[in-house]
Amino acid sequence: MLRAAVALAAASSATGCATLIDWDPKDMKKPFTVAFGGDVHFEGMLRGRLDSRPDDALGPIAAQLKSADLAMVNLETAVTTGGTPAPKQFAFRAPPSAFRALRSAGVDVATMANNHGMDYGETGLKDSLEAARKAGFPVVGIGSTAKEAFHAEVLKVNGAKVAFIGATQVLDDELATAWTATDTKAGLASAKDAARLVQAVKDAGVRNDVVIVDLHWGQELNSCATQNQRQLAAQLADAGADAIIGSHAHVLLAGGYLKDKYVHYGLGNFVFYNSAGKTAQSGVLTLTFDPLAKKRRVTKADWAPAVITEGVPVPLTGEAAQQARTQWEGLRGCADVKATPA
Repeated sequence: MLRAAVALAAASSATGCATLIDWDPKDMKKPFTVAFGGDVHFEGMLRGRLDSRPDDALGPIAAQLKSADLAMVNLETAVTTGGTPAPKQFAFRAPPSAFRALRSAGVDVATMANNHGMDYGETGLKDSLEAARKAGFPVVGIGSTAKEAFHAEVLKVNGAKVAFIGATQVLDDELATAWTATDTKAGLASAKDAARLVQAVKDAGVRNDVVIVDLHWGQELNSCATQNQRQLAAQLADAGADAIIGSHAHVLLAGGYLKDKYVHYGLGNFVFYNSAGKTAQSGVLTLTFDPLAKKRRVTKADWAPAVITEGVPVPLTGEAAQQARTQWEGLRGCADVKATPA
């Protein structure tokens, strides 16, 4: 944009002269949109898709992600070709091209704080961090120390600074200690340390215009928000989080306003190989933020339903989309969020 000289009528009593300053329109804070998708991995049929067409690995849903100013997903896999699989039923990993696939689909940042982020141990974690660094792709919720894992990734859009934080409430009991980042050990940001997560949100709010928290939480196959989810959402909202977005249950949960903040308890699967019935119900949540608003910064929320077909979400249209949206709105019956702010 062209720079413009703006005259300010701040005349000095000594000189009586107006002061001229340079003003760049792109520095002016304006509303922006952020799109969110749920759980992503590249196992099974998706590995072949990633290998053969990394720039189209997410399929037609990419158009909706790209239409937003920013987009975020939960990357539920270690990004590594090494390491030893954890002693669990499912261990996910993907090659570094996973970050190319996400970027090609319009994704700008991913959380890796989930119950698969360290499926290949500390080696896999270090490889994930190095792959993200080489790709120049922002990841949150994972780090070489707790300070790094809880660190907010800040992206600038429309003149506003947007802080993204990731953490997980879901960790297998036998792996929780080994996977939790500490001041001296690499790992994941654990939302079970609610005090530290709350402080991370408060710190991010001091320096940025909007704070978004992406959580791995809830109970598998339970479409109702649990008491633990509700309690943590309220804590984070009070701490200054403008939007609290989650996934893990493999089914959709409710989304809406908790007082003047926006909470989505579960986005469901997104790019996932074993989806059918309820676990194939997916979609993209797009939030509009006003960085100049004093309290309610989320001014609009749009849920665009999709259904997972051959591992990737395909947007629904027409009557099918409306029916799916109505069903999703009905999920607020077992949550504490409303369609409109209080």
